[in-house]
Amino acid sequence: MTSEGTTSHEGRAALVTGGTSGIGLAIAQRFQQDGMRVAVLDLDRPQSREVAETHGLIFIAADLTRREDCRAAITKAVQVLGGLDVLVNNAGFQHIDPVADFPEDTWDAMIHVMLTAPFLLSKYAWPYLTRSGQGRIINVASIHGHVASPFKSAYISAKHGVIGFTRTAALEAGEQGLTVNAICPGYVRTPLVEGQIADQARTRGISAEEVEQKVMLEPAAIKRLLDPADVAALASYVASPAAWGMTGAVLDLDLGWTAR
Repeated sequence: MTSEGTTSHEGRAALVTGGTSGIGLAIAQRFQQDGMRVAVLDLDRPQSREVAETHGLIFIAADLTRREDCRAAITKAVQVLGGLDVLVNNAGFQHIDPVADFPEDTWDAMIHVMLTAPFLLSKYAWPYLTRSGQGRIINVASIHGHVASPFKSAYISAKHGVIGFTRTAALEAGEQGLTVNAICPGYVRTPLVEGQIADQARTRGISAEEVEQKVMLEPAAIKRLLDPADVAALASYVASPAAWGMTGAVLDLDLGWTAR
């Protein structure tokens, strides 16, 4: 077993949900570089399989709104990886609607993917993650786990819930050598965010750069979007044996957003 205080990931196995684009893909690639065996989970789409194959990642298809898919995904990950040491709950999507007009089925799907699924995946992975005494659960939350913005009711509710789940699970896992932590990024330059920038530029009649600086980054101290690799670098440390004493932590990578 790797001794406490080192940073080696060699020989460890990780599953990253939502791992074929954006933050999830960056984390999966970083874990690969660190020497881990990595599987990525996403919906069963040709483009997702192609991304995984291109990057040499094991692909696991699952619909995280389905309880049985969550269980089957962990079983499959353990089979193909030969065990499981790190679970990254990253999958999600964003939907913008006023509360009064928010579709109920969309609410259900978003809460399932971003809050219920992390609980279920963690529950099913628990016996494997505790086996080595160096297990890690990393929940990718958001700065919106701390603060609210209009038109994102389900997203913000789920991310607040993820922080509560992280802290509770950490207390339950401590004596088993399993740590549970959350990463809360600010705006990250992902395909999803790029799409939001283009939409807001069009509806507001301003440039994409103005959307970034005057809308998205207005509350931030550092006026620059994060890169997915920035989040991946933090995840790499949290997953490492060196982070053995960090659990129940909510790690803000928020450009100073919450410093006010």
